[in-house]
Amino acid sequence: METPDAEGPLAKAFALMWGLDEPGTRGPKRGLSLDQVIDAAIEVADAEGAGALSMSRVAKHLGFTTMSLYRYVDSKDTLLVLVSDRAIGLPPELPVGGEWRAGIEAWAWAVSESIRRHPWFLDLPLSTPPMGPCNMAWLDRGLAMFADTPVPEPIKLQLVLNVSLYMIGRMRVGSEMSDDDDNDEYPAMLSRVLDPQRFPALTRALNAQAFDEAFEEDIKEWDADLRFGLDRLLDGYETFIRSFDQRS
Repeated sequence: METPDAEGPLAKAFALMWGLDEPGTRGPKRGLSLDQVIDAAIEVADAEGAGALSMSRVAKHLGFTTMSLYRYVDSKDTLLVLVSDRAIGLPPELPVGGEWRAGIEAWAWAVSESIRRHPWFLDLPLSTPPMGPCNMAWLDRGLAMFADTPVPEPIKLQLVLNVSLYMIGRMRVGSEMSDDDDNDEYPAMLSRVLDPQRFPALTRALNAQAFDEAFEEDIKEWDADLRFGLDRLLDGYETFIRSFDQRS
């Protein structure tokens, strides 16, 4: 496998997360550790949101100068990658070796619970593939749920990643839309412009109040939508995995 550009933020974050590079080895005597910098960044985000994450803000929180942080983290981009992995945390102990659907469903909801401990996680950029120790632990646990299926390993990885992307993406959309005060007006706005002749299917959905439910802001409603989509995704997985059983 090719090694990422040694000068890029991806490679730098990878090396720091896996202990392949020791930060803070140059300059005056160190008064911090990389773990302290990452933990401080998470504390800032918990209090002020992901938008507050900057080298200067984290340095202020720690009581150090901004320049001192650059001995540990070379850029904000690297910091965000490190924070993203630490914030998701380690997966809980989940039973493996049982029925794959129950296992991956429990895994998916564990992802949801982990994100909700730090809701600002959904505002972090998805600029790198999962590569840190915490993300790898989640990925390993997810793959274990399909261990007893006849699906090839590359496809198992796609199955797990698709569940992860669904949960994160759906939660991201829900988080962003719940902050929009105009959502309550959305169905009424549509009713003024949708011509039943031009948009017959949309008009039927609107008349059935489908949009009222789709943009409901109550967390229980969002959980129901999240579960509905996950259930339909796993329904498809059932058929797909069964097709491999039939080939053997």
